[in-house]
Amino acid sequence: MNILLVYPETPPTFWSFRTALKFISKKSSEPPLGLLTIAALLPANWNKKLIDMNVAPLKDEHLHWADYVFLSGMNVHAASMRKIISRCNQTEVKVVLGGPLATTNHEQFLGVEHFILNEAEITLPLFLQDLQFQRPKKLYSSAEYPEIAATPIPMWELLDMKKYANMSVQYSRGCPYNCEFCGVTMLNGRRPRTKDKDQFLAELESLYRHGWRGGVFVVDDNFIGNRKKLKSELLPALIQWSEDHHFPFSFGTEASINLADDDELVHLMVRAGFDHAFIGIETPNSESLLECGKSQNLKRDLIVSVKKLQRLGLIVSAGFIVGFDNDTQNIFRQQINFIQNSGIVTAMVGLLNAPSGTALFNRMKSEKRLLNIMSGDNMDGSMNFIPKMNYQKLIKGYKEILESIYSPNAFYERVKTFLMEYERPVKIPRKIRWQDIKALFKSMWVLGVLDRGKRYYWKLFMFGLFRQPEKFPLAITMAIYGYHFRQVTAKV
Repeated sequence: MNILLVYPETPPTFWSFRTALKFISKKSSEPPLGLLTIAALLPANWNKKLIDMNVAPLKDEHLHWADYVFLSGMNVHAASMRKIISRCNQTEVKVVLGGPLATTNHEQFLGVEHFILNEAEITLPLFLQDLQFQRPKKLYSSAEYPEIAATPIPMWELLDMKKYANMSVQYSRGCPYNCEFCGVTMLNGRRPRTKDKDQFLAELESLYRHGWRGGVFVVDDNFIGNRKKLKSELLPALIQWSEDHHFPFSFGTEASINLADDDELVHLMVRAGFDHAFIGIETPNSESLLECGKSQNLKRDLIVSVKKLQRLGLIVSAGFIVGFDNDTQNIFRQQINFIQNSGIVTAMVGLLNAPSGTALFNRMKSEKRLLNIMSGDNMDGSMNFIPKMNYQKLIKGYKEILESIYSPNAFYERVKTFLMEYERPVKIPRKIRWQDIKALFKSMWVLGVLDRGKRYYWKLFMFGLFRQPEKFPLAITMAIYGYHFRQVTAKV
């Protein structure tokens, strides 16, 4: 078999970092880890090619070569996926569709021969077995959550690694919490299922052997879902591995805010090379947190928790949401003040949406407020249900937040707030690469000469250079992020 694995094009979004990537001459932030893992699950004697449309075009010659096109993506990829399916239909190559979007909304896609839903460790072997006997079915699904200890090492050899800013790996699936708007527990369950330490380190070793050096994002739904196993098994082993390999990777991941309650866990993560954590803050409105079941964020001073993580060596980025039923007109100013005071530089603020199959989706449907399927773009200004707040007022307040927190003055001040709070781990060696030098000079031209916020850029430049010199590279990185965020939010 000739198998073509295709990852759809991601439109310009907050997390695409498309504008920022140009400063370091990269095409995409991260590779399609799911398809790389699928490739490793397919028979070893099959021929496989990967086309990530974010780094290379999908050509007709690729489609003519293939016996099957394996396609996967998320809600944000829906438009690109439909175009790919149409091209496959025109060239008469069969399409196999899987991934989170197919799992929740496969009925929205025509022209697909086979749907491989849920987690591929269970459903893909069933398809392959039927294919061997020439009796494949239209749809394969399962309500089971597989253990992932047998998940193979992704096929890194299918990638052109030079085109990516980071690599990605997975340690666990599932989250112990059950936020009403989140699709994680619906897709992956509430019991965190983990790989064992040797399996995880083998993936890192494989990345290392393939020549990767730099950022690695651990894509877990909630990395700290099984703290006991992290502290007793994985992190001590990862610390040793990182030290033995002279810290070739810096790690980032997603975690819940109660990470700040466990000093031992944070110290272990930082010693292992973690320097970044994305936290779902959502809102400073406790009534809205209660509404959506975000219990882990209640009964705490969220800003104190964020600043503690920063002081312990983690850069905190965070997600924020407006549009809860309990939000009032005060929420917009509350969000602005919280974001500025917290020093969270990368603050993604989105309108509340209801992903298919979630508790929020079902509630909106029962209340006859559901409109359609969510777009998947956290910051395109769309909602897929009727909010309780007047929609025009909600959109006006939402735009006010974005215009405020990403105005050059406010953004660069927030970077200063972060730099003064953040304590960089001294044991982790800082490596300056050629791409960092290029990014510095490009930022001096684009942000320091061409951009409307150039005066604020130079203020941050001097502040970082003379008052926080050990964090100066980080200050420039944050400035570049801000430039990207301004381009994205200007379109809302």
